Amino acid sequence: MSEKTPILHYRLSSASTSPEPKDVPDPSKAKSGKDGRQRHEKSARKLGVVFGVVVPTLLSMFSVVVFLRIGFVVGQAGVYQSILMFLVAYLIITMTVLSVCAISTNGALDAGGAYYMISRALGPEFGGSIGIMFFFANVCGSALYVLGLVEAIMSTFGIPEEGTAVVAGVQVLPSGYWWSLLYGTALLFLCFIVCLVGAHIYAKATFLIVIIVALVLATIFINFFIVGPIVVMLPGNSGLNGTSSRTANYTSFRRLTFEGNLLPNYTIDYTTGAMMSFAKVFAVMFNGCTGIMAGSNMSGDLKNPSYAIPRGTLAAVLTTFITYNVLSVLVAGSCERNLLQKDYNFLGDINIWPPLVTIGIYSSTISAAMSNLIGASRILYALSKDNLFGGFLSLVRKTSLSGNPWASVLVSWLLVQVVLFAGKLNTIASIVTIFFLLVYAAVNLACLALEWASAPNFRPSFRCFTWHTCTLGILGSLVMMFLIDAIYAFGSIAFMMLLLMLIHYLGPISNWGYISQALIFHQVRKYLLMLDVRKDHVKFWRPQLLLMVANPRSCTGLMTFINDLKKSGLYVLGHVKLGLLDGMPSDPLQSRYDSWLSLVDHLNIKAFVNLTLANSVRHGVQNLLFITGFGGMRPNTLVLGFYDDCIHEDDLEGKILLSTGTGFDAVTPSIDPGELRSPFFPKLRSAEDLKDLGGEEYVSLIADAVKMGKNVTLARNFNQFNREVLDSGKKIRSHRRTTGPFVDVWPLNLLRPDSRAYVDICSLFLLQLACVLQETRAWKHARLRLFLCVEAGCSLKKEEEKKLRSMLKELRISAQVQMVVWDQVLELHWQRQGGKVRGNPVESAQNEETRERREEAEKQNGFQLFPNNAAQLTDEYICAVNNLIRKHGAPQPAVRFLYLPRPPADTSLYCAYLRQVDMLSKDLGPTLLIQGVTPVVTTDL
Repeated sequence: MSEKTPILHYRLSSASTSPEPKDVPDPSKAKSGKDGRQRHEKSARKLGVVFGVVVPTLLSMFSVVVFLRIGFVVGQAGVYQSILMFLVAYLIITMTVLSVCAISTNGALDAGGAYYMISRALGPEFGGSIGIMFFFANVCGSALYVLGLVEAIMSTFGIPEEGTAVVAGVQVLPSGYWWSLLYGTALLFLCFIVCLVGAHIYAKATFLIVIIVALVLATIFINFFIVGPIVVMLPGNSGLNGTSSRTANYTSFRRLTFEGNLLPNYTIDYTTGAMMSFAKVFAVMFNGCTGIMAGSNMSGDLKNPSYAIPRGTLAAVLTTFITYNVLSVLVAGSCERNLLQKDYNFLGDINIWPPLVTIGIYSSTISAAMSNLIGASRILYALSKDNLFGGFLSLVRKTSLSGNPWASVLVSWLLVQVVLFAGKLNTIASIVTIFFLLVYAAVNLACLALEWASAPNFRPSFRCFTWHTCTLGILGSLVMMFLIDAIYAFGSIAFMMLLLMLIHYLGPISNWGYISQALIFHQVRKYLLMLDVRKDHVKFWRPQLLLMVANPRSCTGLMTFINDLKKSGLYVLGHVKLGLLDGMPSDPLQSRYDSWLSLVDHLNIKAFVNLTLANSVRHGVQNLLFITGFGGMRPNTLVLGFYDDCIHEDDLEGKILLSTGTGFDAVTPSIDPGELRSPFFPKLRSAEDLKDLGGEEYVSLIADAVKMGKNVTLARNFNQFNREVLDSGKKIRSHRRTTGPFVDVWPLNLLRPDSRAYVDICSLFLLQLACVLQETRAWKHARLRLFLCVEAGCSLKKEEEKKLRSMLKELRISAQVQMVVWDQVLELHWQRQGGKVRGNPVESAQNEETRERREEAEKQNGFQLFPNNAAQLTDEYICAVNNLIRKHGAPQPAVRFLYLPRPPADTSLYCAYLRQVDMLSKDLGPTLLIQGVTPVVTTDL
């Protein structure tokens, strides 16, 4: 090499060799074909520790660094800071190597190297995004090394520019952009031919190259002991200001020379004119230490990857670390600082035979170029096999008879050729290094996630790692990324996040396992243990709902509505299948979970699914109320569909649901990922079919829930629920109008007309649920209407209204209060009771005293004294109440909230109770009848 040694030479990024992955047998082929392919795969795995891991890693980490970068580092940073740089750099890469060793010894490792490790550990999103970035890093790295080799050749054999020194007899090649592009294309085509033939040719080539590099290194070490002091001519452009000396001294080993190189002396780089600093020199030096994945990328060709990768990678890292540090000390003790700073090719100038170092540079650079090209092709082939990008990469899956993915090699070669048009790749060198560092950070993250998840199946035989080493590897890689170039670091992370989101939303479902699920399980378990029910407080109350679903085909509207009502609380879909496990060959519910989960995804609701097997619906609901949830995260409200004879339409008729799971058998999944199929739900009940439960059993469900301290909600007529009303409300509000969908609340127990409790537990529960509904995004344009039933001329009318408005203000509930005069309706009730003197304060006080005594008795007994009053209600009165509600329902509300009285203590009155509730809520549209038994509001901060 002669006088023009460009900065490009010491900014080359390390290569990462990727193997030829074993081909996956085609299930459609005959058995004999499968056996033949499997025998070929087995025979292809024949590389051991040395040639499979140590040699590729050594070549990738040495590259041209050992020839052109050592003098630069020592000359600028001095011995002390140089050793410090190597210690910090190797600390970072050693942490990553420990993570690589741990993952590689945790089960069978297939072809694909870093991409395979990350994708199988962190899932397809991280694996695919990092795989794409690793692919581009190898593509750009291959072009980088090809151009570096072109410039190295041109500095020796190219016709020099005017004003530079001429070496007679050798500088014969024409120079210029297009000539350099032509030379680079020819060299790249040579690499392409080698990679197209197969990985076995590449392995033979690396064997020859490692011998050459080892021989050159041996002569370099020997030179320091046998070559005497000489004067070296500096390159023609070493003196940027024209005043610097054109010569420098090689002094051989001298104490004064070593002492002069101990401390740093940062100057202007003679090839770029940039002022050097610790960060810049460290970034340049670190570019040569990023080839640690070359051995692990040979996993597809190794006899025993779990054995070879840890031993080979650690051996290569230790070898390069010792070589770099020993060579730094030898250089510092024998070369003046001026020589180190002004001539990056000084090792060739002081060599016994100078062309030998040039041969070493050429050999290592062409090896790195081939390594990146074959690595890029294998990563692209692995991505196409995993089908993360659908049919976009299907064309690159083609392989030769020997299993070589020639289509991937061809595409990678074309992309490298495109990058060659850049001509100069100083900036791309930084991008390549940052991409590699991001891959190393992802490997550490994968190992850290597996360690934190505490998965029982994560049992690597290599145990020399902890979460501390993984964290140091992540932080070190990220710090180095931003140290090299903060803008490119931000850009690469943003690019990775974009790819991650694209694969997450557009990519197919894989059966590799998701580390996120393991981490979520681990954290949720810890937080559930911390969620102490003894620390519950009413001001942090939220609805936690258990919706019992007989058949999802008829209640998708209700399921969607309850999802709006949950307010970030627990939402569970419960279903009871009648039957007993005795005599059944297996649990019949396991095969149905996937249909339910697919329905949850189809409806875009955030709900869990809990199915149970019982001999009756009542026992099944009791089981679900007892066992659903964990700790403080349990349902506090039971939601039931209304018991009537309404025949519903099939909401899922003709629908195809996308399955997002692979069944419960992880080894032999019951369905293929991404399979499209009709939902597995029974047909709807016809008018002639008998119901699974009777009226009395239905009321028993309500009574059981109340006894268990659960709030109860009965949902009626939600087959009439129209979500388009909400969308129209948004449009109306966007035009600044005051009208919109209404939510009507009737907080009075209309089946107990003598009760005036507008602020009891149940009425406040109604208000809370209505307020929760209004706060959701879909209902934020809805308006609450609160109806207060009063008697005309009653002296308590204004007092009750004032009290109610004050309560709403304290509870921060915005509602439109409407006073409803219902004297004529009350007369129908009091006529049956023997009459009432309206407006008599004495009698009002007596009635109030009677009501208070009755409520106290109810509180002590835990149930409502239903027979004393409601059993005597006439149909005429209930129908009048129903008409009153409909009369004051203009415009038609989106949903109504009504007070649901507790079931009677006498079970013989269950049918009468159900009949009265049915008459009360008939033809009212979507209606919720609510019985609240727990305090849910407070005015305290």
